Amino acid sequence: MRPESLGYLVVNTASLDDWARYATGQVGMQTADRTSKTLALRMDDRKQRLCVRENGGEGIEVFGWEMANADAMQAMAARLEKAGVTVTPGPRALADERRVTDLIIAHDPLGQRLEFFHGAEVAPDDFIPGRVHSGFRTGPLGIGHVVITVEKAGDLRPFYVDVLGFALSDYYFDPFEACFFHVNPRHHSFAFIATGKRGYHHVMMEHWSFDDVGQGLDLALQVEGRIGVTLGRHCADYVTSFYTNTPSSFMIEHGWGGASIDPGTWVATHRKEGPSLWGHERSWMTPEGKAAARRLAIRNASDGVRKPVQVVEGNYRLNPGACPWWDAVKAQSGRGS
Repeated sequence: MRPESLGYLVVNTASLDDWARYATGQVGMQTADRTSKTLALRMDDRKQRLCVRENGGEGIEVFGWEMANADAMQAMAARLEKAGVTVTPGPRALADERRVTDLIIAHDPLGQRLEFFHGAEVAPDDFIPGRVHSGFRTGPLGIGHVVITVEKAGDLRPFYVDVLGFALSDYYFDPFEACFFHVNPRHHSFAFIATGKRGYHHVMMEHWSFDDVGQGLDLALQVEGRIGVTLGRHCADYVTSFYTNTPSSFMIEHGWGGASIDPGTWVATHRKEGPSLWGHERSWMTPEGKAAARRLAIRNASDGVRKPVQVVEGNYRLNPGACPWWDAVKAQSGRGS
C-alpha cells in the first residue's frame, strides 16, 4: 500500500515576511493562518498545504505523504518497521498542527523526515488565491511534485521503490542523472537528481490555466534574481513552466499541462531527449552543464521532437479546419494519443 499523493510540506525559513509576500503575491497561495513564527498556506479546499516555520533554517523539513485511511497508514508503518526503519506515532498536538486525523513519522536513508497521514481537514470556505489566477491542479494528485538533489542516484531508489512502493516513471543521464517516481496518475510526485550533494531542488505546483503561468512570469520578471529557470517545456511530463527562487534556498516550478499516466500499465523509459524539449535555461547549473543542456535542446529542435499538449476538459477549444501534413505526421508516429 503506497501513498496516494504528496499531501503537504513543512518549510524552514529565516524570514516569514519574505515567504508571506512570495507565497501570496508570486505563487498565488492563500494565507490560512499566521503566528509570530509560522505561516499556514492553502492551495485548494484543504485547510493547509504548506506550513512555513521561521527558525533561521532553509529547505524542506517535512514531506507529508497522504494515505487512503488509517488501515493503509498502519500497513505503511508495518512495512517500514519490517525494513528496519524506526516509526514513531505522531502526537495528537502534531496531528492538530498538521490539520490531519492521524500520522506517523519516519526518515528516509538520507535523514529526510517523512510523515504519513490520513484524514486531512477540509476548509469550510472557498479557496481565495493570493493573486488572481484560476487555481491549482491538486485534488487526488496532491500538491504537485518535489525534487531533491543527491550525491548518487542509487542512494534512495531501493527505499522509495521497495519499501514505500513508489513506481519508476522515467529517467535520463544527460546532462545530469535524474529519476522520476509516481504514486498516482501524475507523471511524478517525487524525483531526485544526482548533483554530488544533498539538497532540495524544487517543488512543482501546476496551474489550471496557461495564462496563469504567463502572468506569474511577468510578476517574476519584476524582481531581481527571482527567476531560477526560464520558461520551457519538459520531455518527461510535458509540463510547460518556469521556476522561481523561494526565500528558503529551493525553487518553485510554476507549471501547466502535466501529463496523466495509467499507473497500472505505465512503462518507464530512458528519456534520451534530456530534461527539456526547449527553453529552461538553468541558473543553478555550471557553464558546462548549461552548454550540455542547450546542445540537447538544439538536437531536439533539429530532430523535430514534438509532444502532445496535455489539457483538461473545459480548458481547451478545438479550432476548425484541418492540416493534411499534421494528420500524416500523426499517422506515422502515433502522436495522436
